[in-house]
Amino acid sequence: MGVSLSTARYLAPASFIYDFAAQQYGMFSSPNMKDIHDANLSFFSPQPFFIAGFFFPQQFFQLAWMYRLWKLNPSNPKEKKELDEMVRFVPYYALGNVCIGTWMFFWNSSNLKVADIFVVVNTVAQLFYVFTQLEPMNTKSWSSILTHVVSKTFAGIGVLDILHNTSVAFYKNQLPSKPLKVATGLGFGLLSACSDWILGGCLVYDLIALSVGQASYEQDWSRVLGGFALGSAAIVGLKNYLRPPYVKNNDYALTAQDDVDDRV
Repeated sequence: MGVSLSTARYLAPASFIYDFAAQQYGMFSSPNMKDIHDANLSFFSPQPFFIAGFFFPQQFFQLAWMYRLWKLNPSNPKEKKELDEMVRFVPYYALGNVCIGTWMFFWNSSNLKVADIFVVVNTVAQLFYVFTQLEPMNTKSWSSILTHVVSKTFAGIGVLDILHNTSVAFYKNQLPSKPLKVATGLGFGLLSACSDWILGGCLVYDLIALSVGQASYEQDWSRVLGGFALGSAAIVGLKNYLRPPYVKNNDYALTAQDDVDDRV
């Protein structure tokens, strides 16, 4: 699932524009995204403004990431190494934007079962990339930092998307069973134990969004979700304190110094 740098430099912004335009349609059409949300509630319905509050700042991280994708020079060994990591993410990034942009049209037409296909594909793809393809974050490289932020926030909000859409598509107006409550706690606990600060923070945010959303739907479940949020935060904090997840690789600095030495 690889692409060339020249392809990546056009594919990433094109997919961003498609998704952004679809989101604008979703917000300003009639019925809009929130209208569909309010008409279709279930045990994983979040507070909708939490989703909007997540996507707004994420757009700026995406723009900064794409700026570096265009700015870096592949003929510079240091910058080529950074570009290689960014380009590997582009197919997953583009797939995510296309899936979420297309999801919008089915969501706003209340075709929730078809819409669910797109959130499932996106979430599975983003989690697959984060856990199997993404290199450890190098804190001395802005390209590495931004790639981690964008990919992990995509995956993190994807978890909320898949829970939300699947619940309203197949279990509308239903209350959570005891097995589902247990599975939710175990699922978030295990995923939190495998996550760094970024993805882990997104998971805690997801649980808070669900807890607030469920406060007007099923208050006991809302309190349980709030407890899961605290538990996930504790797991993420303890895990990453004991095993810091990021590296301070001097390869970038050494390569830059080699370039200076060559010019001298």
